Amino acid sequence: MTATVSFTIDSPLGPRTASVAYERKGDGEPLLLLHGIGHHLQAWHPVTDILAAEYDVIAVDLPGFGVSEPLPEGVPYDLGTVVAALGSLCSALGVERPHVVGNSLGGLLALEMGRSSLVRSVTALSPAGFWTEAERRYAFATLRAMRLGALTLPRPTLERLARSATGRAALTGTIYARPARRSPEAVVAETLALREAPGFEQTLAAGRSVRFTADVPGLPVTIAWGARDRLLLPRQGVRAKQTVPGARLVRLPGCGHVPMNDDPALVSRVVVDTVRATTRRGD
Repeated sequence: MTATVSFTIDSPLGPRTASVAYERKGDGEPLLLLHGIGHHLQAWHPVTDILAAEYDVIAVDLPGFGVSEPLPEGVPYDLGTVVAALGSLCSALGVERPHVVGNSLGGLLALEMGRSSLVRSVTALSPAGFWTEAERRYAFATLRAMRLGALTLPRPTLERLARSATGRAALTGTIYARPARRSPEAVVAETLALREAPGFEQTLAAGRSVRFTADVPGLPVTIAWGARDRLLLPRQGVRAKQTVPGARLVRLPGCGHVPMNDDPALVSRVVVDTVRATTRRGD
């Protein structure tokens, strides 16, 4: 069941109130799940029940995505502001230094939360920010094309396409290696989420100058990349490992850019292994 929480964030304009939607399930150590640009928290549904068997799983709609409100007017969607907002969100939920798992934009946010000592471990799935300029332009052009398609496709046509495996491949083949496994209802919902995301343009604009160049020392970090990622190409994982030399780099065979639906068991195992590493370290 989706709930909403409000919290105060420090912004260049002073303290402002933000509000986000989230789902929470399970017991144990807290595990925060962060989706990618244009997506919503339902991206995590294929793995939520698996992870909730061991952890207190909190999946959020990032500000300006899903059913979360956009950031207050004038507050930027830059990395520092959104990471600070996520820290305030955790405090509002009564969570101190959760484990964090992020995909794409969410992976970049997860790594920055790790660098800022806001979390206990980081699992980043195809994180943004390890691109060359040419790769960034390609990814952004692809995202804009996906957004344009979502904006212009009539809903009856969208629903008709989603009913067939071929249609689901046309709609989501850029982000899933196995789009036929996604349900018609999920494909319609995530296409509408992309269409209606008020934070999309500002987030994309803020990402033009983003490259993750700092290490994340002192905590377990896993960077996992889908072998069939068509949006952020797998070679970017090598750069990520060079940037975060203490990280474990994992290849996800048969997975695309959003791997949770392509292989839920594998993704869950990667997450659990990372979280358990904190126990072995005595954190």
